[in-house]
Amino acid sequence: MKRRSFLQISLASALLPSLIGSGCSDSSEQNTSGTTSSQAEQPQSLILTTATTGGTYYPVGVAIATLISNKTPLKMNAINSAGSAENIQLLKNKEADLAILQGLFGAMAWSGTGKYEGKPEQEFRAITLLWQNVEHFVIPKQFATTGNIEDLNNIKAKSFSIGKRGSGTEISGRTILTELGFDVEQDFRPEYIGYSESAAALQDGRIAGMNIPAGVPASAITQSYAAMGADKIAILEFTDSQLAKINATFPVWQPYQIEAGAYPGQEQAIQTIAQSNFLAVHPSIDDETVYQITKTIYENLSELQEFHQATKEMSLDKAISGLTTPLHPGAVKYYQEQGLEIPANLLAS
Repeated sequence: MKRRSFLQISLASALLPSLIGSGCSDSSEQNTSGTTSSQAEQPQSLILTTATTGGTYYPVGVAIATLISNKTPLKMNAINSAGSAENIQLLKNKEADLAILQGLFGAMAWSGTGKYEGKPEQEFRAITLLWQNVEHFVIPKQFATTGNIEDLNNIKAKSFSIGKRGSGTEISGRTILTELGFDVEQDFRPEYIGYSESAAALQDGRIAGMNIPAGVPASAITQSYAAMGADKIAILEFTDSQLAKINATFPVWQPYQIEAGAYPGQEQAIQTIAQSNFLAVHPSIDDETVYQITKTIYENLSELQEFHQATKEMSLDKAISGLTTPLHPGAVKYYQEQGLEIPANLLAS
């Protein structure tokens, strides 16, 4: 299957050049046992799409790809992308085999609501929950008069980084702000840039705030604290009433505490909110391949957790809790072997 130039460029710049694969699996080559004819001849190559390099998706994706490539005959390569929206499109086009998706984005796409109103996208199945995407709304401390999200009123008419266009970052940020009564286009001058670029722009004074949903610690936030100092920036908090408003349409967020010391010079815990991310796979990938991926992740979870702190939140007993997208049959097989009860809504029809 041909790959478009986007994937060729991304593959060339990935951190795992030795793991670069040759293409996406083709369901037309599957036999009745669920394996492909090429599997017996050479290792199957898989592409996992993530997001921009300054967040958590990319390093965790690299960690998963490394683990799978080292522990199984499969070869997996993680590449950066614009995030959840592009990942869903890449899966739909069979230009990717697996992707990390934001819980909100997956729910919208599968149900045909929100960004996908009346146009559901269902060319993906879930494998497992990963870690919680923690909301980091960051502004200069001089504008943080209350310390909570309402302080965004203090930077109205100023430039605000909402995330790359069409990304999960943009959509989740817009969802949160809209539910709180903000109009992103009218209240701010939105900038559509990635995490690392946002951190640099905040440091240079080119933007007055940024939206960084990511696992803790997020490298872009660490970069900002290290460069600007904890006395110069603030991660805004959320009250219970604000969280209730945010969850009015898509109840996917939960309270989350960023512990003191998570970032350089951060002396106090921060009360924010978070939603879960999950690992998705194209439904054409055969059951045995997905079974091996799922099994390898959970039988080597301690090793995966050494790669990035965000994955320390993962555990088998939380693997499917809160998922809104049906599981791939290969993942179902593994979880049933481990004694997990699979809700009916997670069984693919």
